[in-house]
Amino acid sequence: MMKTKIVESVVSTLNDIVPNEKDYIALHEPCFQGKEWEYVKECIDTGWVSSVGKYVDQFEQMLQEYTGVKRAVAVVNGTAALHICLKLVGIESGDEVLIPTLTFIATANAVAYCGAIPHFVDSSEKTLGIDPYKLESYLEEIAVVREGICYNRVSGRRIKAVVPMHTFGHPVELDELVNVCERFRLELVEDAAESLGSFYKGRHTGNLGKVSALSFNGNKIVTTGGGGAILTNDEPLGNLAKHITTTAKIPHKWAFEHDQIGYNYRMPNINAALGCAQLEQLPNFLTKKRKVAEIYQNAFKQIEGVTFFWEQDYVSSNFWLNAILLDDEYASVRDKILEKTNTQGIMTRPTWTLLHKLDMFKQCPSMPIETSMMIERRLINIPSSVELLS
Repeated sequence: MMKTKIVESVVSTLNDIVPNEKDYIALHEPCFQGKEWEYVKECIDTGWVSSVGKYVDQFEQMLQEYTGVKRAVAVVNGTAALHICLKLVGIESGDEVLIPTLTFIATANAVAYCGAIPHFVDSSEKTLGIDPYKLESYLEEIAVVREGICYNRVSGRRIKAVVPMHTFGHPVELDELVNVCERFRLELVEDAAESLGSFYKGRHTGNLGKVSALSFNGNKIVTTGGGGAILTNDEPLGNLAKHITTTAKIPHKWAFEHDQIGYNYRMPNINAALGCAQLEQLPNFLTKKRKVAEIYQNAFKQIEGVTFFWEQDYVSSNFWLNAILLDDEYASVRDKILEKTNTQGIMTRPTWTLLHKLDMFKQCPSMPIETSMMIERRLINIPSSVELLS
């Protein structure tokens, strides 16, 4: 009886909050209310629509100013950004890279693009991201540092980096992860794909990793249609990122000279134009999304057995995707809630299938991941668009 009541209460609460004049409520829609058309039309009118143009430079500069990093490099998508981040910190074929099993598949794919091996670690119920305390204990058991290099005692392979992902925009415990990385001589690469507009102890995400990746996919808080960016406070590394993502071409008036293997990961000017208009509105987007989150938080406080996921005291989240967590004894009704809400035109979804379960990654190393499994069976994402309540 209680389980049936929880299903009805969650569905009723969402119906009360989301607009009822729409036939379908998406999980996260883009919001175009600024100068998007003006900037995109300029690209079309002038013919500067491809990989060169003023908006690419402007977009990178705006990202640097907003996030506080010294260098931002715009690229074609978030996965490409993360791929290059891993290359920049020296990930090589056969290396192991520590990543959460609770993340979007792009995190693991970027590791695989390098010929490296995802090594799955557990997440924290407090942040939904990598649990630094469990990771440290795990590394004490399976890792050894020899001559400044971390090795997996079991596989014999080098463990080169840790890639925390700021799940749904909520920052992980970065200071603690930095300490783990320093102790075990690991590179920290932040997968900040979902966290534009999120701050950890006053600093924007992406500032503590040697390099970090952003995404501007159509469902992100700021979109360029498809796009991403590499962030770094190491300017020479940022210059190298720009060089290898633009086919490693040596500047020349007419000659095509390339000095290394590069990648055609350039963001087109027309996409960057869209991004500039979007970034101009980011503070307003964040205000509106926080209002949505606060309304959800107050509403779900009234339902026993359901918790709205809220930020930690020391962070400011962008609340990109809002989430509720069912108490463990009610996890069995998750799919009933998903079925009922989606049938009624309210898009909800579970979190991603844990990556260690996927066929292509089943043989990869993994630490015990009980908390990630618990989160997976209990979590539901709910509508989170900027204009949801407008």
